[in-house]
Amino acid sequence: MFELRIQRTFAAAHAIVMAGVREPMHGHNWEVTVAVCGEALDADGLLCDFHLLEGAVDETIRPFMSRCLNETPPFDRDNPTAELVAQHIANKVSAHLPVGVRVKEVRVVEAPQCEACFVVPTNVTHNFSQDRASDKTRNISSDARVLQPGVIQ
Repeated sequence: MFELRIQRTFAAAHAIVMAGVREPMHGHNWEVTVAVCGEALDADGLLCDFHLLEGAVDETIRPFMSRCLNETPPFDRDNPTAELVAQHIANKVSAHLPVGVRVKEVRVVEAPQCEACFVVPTNVTHNFSQDRASDKTRNISSDARVLQPGVIQ
């Protein structure tokens, strides 16, 4: 198994809802680490071009930079927790990866010593569901629920 990791940072504010109570708006310098993995290297000895992975992550977090997550899709309708930010990044990045490469995990640090990690189940080889509007609980933790083979909501 081969693995690549890249790191990015973006500044954004958010106010999450916990037990029905919205916390005060506050900001973080969000540190993101995306790990991808695969069994085989290509003819050039690469799992995946770092530039492709960097571009996918940059494209995903660009809308969040210096913004309020609560006003930025999908967090204008989803609680902008670190767990859901990590899952969202995994969702988006997976769509850009070559065949045989998958997102392994996404770590999001919103404050020193406060880290959320979305670990993709090993049986998932396709993009995650990006439409969680049908999710009635709207309370997905970093332990994703597998509702159908290959689909995480």
